[in-house]
Amino acid sequence: MAAIAPTTWLSSFLEDWRPGTGAPVADTEPATGIHLASIPQSTPDDVARAAAAAAAAQPAWAETNYQERARVLRRVADLFDAHRAEFGDWTMRETAAVRSKMKHEQNFAYFEALNASTMPSQAYGSLMPSAERGRLSMVRRVPIGVVGAITPWNSPTVLGMRVVAPALALGNAVVLKPDPQTPVTGGAIIAALFAEAGLPEGLLQIVVGGADVGEALVTDPNVAMVSFTGSTATGRRVAQLAGGLLKKVSLELGGNNPFVVLDDADLDAAASAGAFSSFQHQGQICMTAGRHLIHRKVADAYLEKLVAKARRLKLGDPYREDVQLGPIVNERQLARVDGIVQRSIAGGATLAEGGTHDGLYYRPTVLADVTADLPAFTDEIFGPVAPVTTFETDDEAIALANASDYGLVAAIYTRSISRGLAIANRIRSGMIHVNDGTLNDEAVIPFGGMGISGNGSRFGGSANFDEFTEWQWVTLRDEPPSFPF
Repeated sequence: MAAIAPTTWLSSFLEDWRPGTGAPVADTEPATGIHLASIPQSTPDDVARAAAAAAAAQPAWAETNYQERARVLRRVADLFDAHRAEFGDWTMRETAAVRSKMKHEQNFAYFEALNASTMPSQAYGSLMPSAERGRLSMVRRVPIGVVGAITPWNSPTVLGMRVVAPALALGNAVVLKPDPQTPVTGGAIIAALFAEAGLPEGLLQIVVGGADVGEALVTDPNVAMVSFTGSTATGRRVAQLAGGLLKKVSLELGGNNPFVVLDDADLDAAASAGAFSSFQHQGQICMTAGRHLIHRKVADAYLEKLVAKARRLKLGDPYREDVQLGPIVNERQLARVDGIVQRSIAGGATLAEGGTHDGLYYRPTVLADVTADLPAFTDEIFGPVAPVTTFETDDEAIALANASDYGLVAAIYTRSISRGLAIANRIRSGMIHVNDGTLNDEAVIPFGGMGISGNGSRFGGSANFDEFTEWQWVTLRDEPPSFPF
């Protein structure tokens, strides 16, 4: 498999990388259509072989001492750091990430590996009281076995690493299926890092393909748990399949996130955060601010500032130009974004800025006069669109924020911390930030949402133990008890 990129560490790995036995599919650059690599696709049979190999390798890895598992993870972090430049080029080209977003993703992926390297040495159980005299009772966390991971295209290296690294650190094996649009940044980078770091063969398997490959992974009998990050619609299908087999399933799904600006807010700070929260990575992030809820007293001033910021943003090829926005990932998503904008305008919203596109490049768009019945309010747009809705009281702001089945993240801008916290306490959301944007995450916090933004699962920090292990109760006695039978 030949890659267009010059011969470097990753492109050398790609020459021999075979994630499947199917026909090669072109991996192209969204900004230009340039061919980057040809990736052999996986088949359901490939998934079965990968899962079986992972299951065979996992028990020995679970028995490997914690120092060796930690060493592999530390080595992954070191290697990632050493190859940042090459990984960054691939991220900008394959995912259309602008430079600032690329750097953030690199830092996050690095710290995911580094944080995971501390996990093998942490306590994994407790001594428990027992009502039975002479019985030693303890609980401990044990690996689940083989974790199936399905990740999306928008932040593929981070979203792959945040499953692969902690799952392996805790003694599991992993079969990873990146999105077929990002097979290198979501799959090959991670495979190359762990192989070079000395991970024993078989423990990390990569399969590449579409829905048939994903369904084969979810239903494979060797896969004990499924971790899915992506759309709510696909998440429902994953949950249906996994639930029917009584498998543990972790769902991190979409968001339609409220960005609340109160009448006492610093409007310059709020508009800056609001623009970044809606337009970064072309709005193609689950934490994107999808609904700007603005107090009526400051709505005109806020709208003016938000429009001014949108107008100044430069669009272009993020790999070759210094720009703030790149292209939308594909034509289908572009049509979806524009359809939501146009239907909302037809329903009464006012186009304050944008609403046009040149090819896949969609202008940052601001919609005013958005009411709660319009698609721009009700739907997850996943594009560079900032819908603005006004309110008059804190109670109304809370009602609007909660007027969605999603519950991933919310942001509140106010000069009163106590007022912000009081509102935060009443918003149904997995994450809430006062005087900060919606785009926030750290490797050490339990990331996840409520409602249809997920099934209560969390990634990060101590939550990784909940995700990638299961409890086992163990008791010991010197002398067996007597029984009445």
